[in-house]
Amino acid sequence: MSVDIATVRRIAGLARIAITEEEAERLSPELGNILDWIEQLGEVDTTGVEPMTAVIANRLRLRDDVVTDGGIRESVLANAPQAEHGFFTVPKVIE
Repeated sequence: MSVDIATVRRIAGLARIAITEEEAERLSPELGNILDWIEQLGEVDTTGVEPMTAVIANRLRLRDDVVTDGGIRESVLANAPQAEHGFFTVPKVIE
């Protein structure tokens, strides 16, 4: 597939990438080669092939999901400009 320079500039604009005219000329055939390779991958017969999420079958070691307060309330409140009754104190906001 052929990618012209105008398409390269359009892609660069969408990606918010600043490129020079020389870079656009250099990237044009490279993007064309990438798209040709993707077309080749589309021609591969994958019937009967199960989709996979990883090459190696890994299992995550999970821990119990236990809710805690972290046990560091006093350490956290020590950083607060103002704390009262175990909570942050903030100025009252009225609209």
